[in-house]
Amino acid sequence: MIRSVLIGTGSALPARRVSNAELAAQVDTTDEWIVERTGIRFRHIAGEGETTATLARDAALAALSAAGVTAQDIDLIVLATATPDNTFPATATKVQAMLGIDDCVAFDVAAVCSGFLYAVQVADSMLRSGVQRRALVIGAETFSRILDWEDRTTCVLFGDGAGAIVLEARDTPDDATDARARGILATRLHADGRHNELLYVDGGPSTTGTVGKLRMKGREVFRHAVVNLAAVMEEALAAAGLPTDAVDWVVPHQANARILDATARKLSLPAEKVVMTVDRHANTSAASVPLALDQAVRDGRVVAGQIVVLEAMGGGFTWGAAVLRI
Repeated sequence: MIRSVLIGTGSALPARRVSNAELAAQVDTTDEWIVERTGIRFRHIAGEGETTATLARDAALAALSAAGVTAQDIDLIVLATATPDNTFPATATKVQAMLGIDDCVAFDVAAVCSGFLYAVQVADSMLRSGVQRRALVIGAETFSRILDWEDRTTCVLFGDGAGAIVLEARDTPDDATDARARGILATRLHADGRHNELLYVDGGPSTTGTVGKLRMKGREVFRHAVVNLAAVMEEALAAAGLPTDAVDWVVPHQANARILDATARKLSLPAEKVVMTVDRHANTSAASVPLALDQAVRDGRVVAGQIVVLEAMGGGFTWGAAVLRI
């Protein structure tokens, strides 16, 4: 059967790295408070000339290089972001132009922190249809530009960055448990709009005519995240016909170290199987999962043949998981 096989990963971070101590000089917080409650020690903040599109371009170029293909080999770009360069056109089309691709399908997906998982399923469906052959799937954000820097409960949590993968349609064995069956084995997505008020931005073109600022009720988000992430991971593994102990790595959305720990415990997963980069990058929303995946690949932890689960939850609420064999 045709599956979408991951053939390359890449990531990009803004030049400026901001420590907790630097933030503590600006807002009423401390390094100890941030680390204890979130596990975050650093985050990268976009500077002049750095935008969601430029970060996405740099991550895409790194992924193309790792895949050993050129930009001209790409016929689909799906870019997940909640912080586009413009209301329109889609940031994906700006990345397309930056890469020098004259014509390909290019569009954005908006599902906040789950955006990359949504983008993966969309790209996977399109590749398996046989119409496109290679896709760039990107998660990129400049969340620093929608933060209220006077709200110490939210401004310390987020950072900017981008991650990208290259997927290629290939014929693989039907049985997902066959070690030769590489690629995306199963995906599951969910949304529940009844919880909009727990994590949202208080602006938009149709309501206030402004970009707005991020607002969050952290305790409620934490509670939903642990339950939803554990459930959707189990659901995706069941769809792939794989037990939890078949998983080599979980690459979760990097929102909060305590959420990652609690989710692992709920699934009886050893902590050493969970990729964690939240300490270095903070919460980069849709960029979080591909950024963490690329770091794990480049560190030599995630290698060919392994079973990897990607999972995330974000505002909406939206949440999802994908199971793939690298």
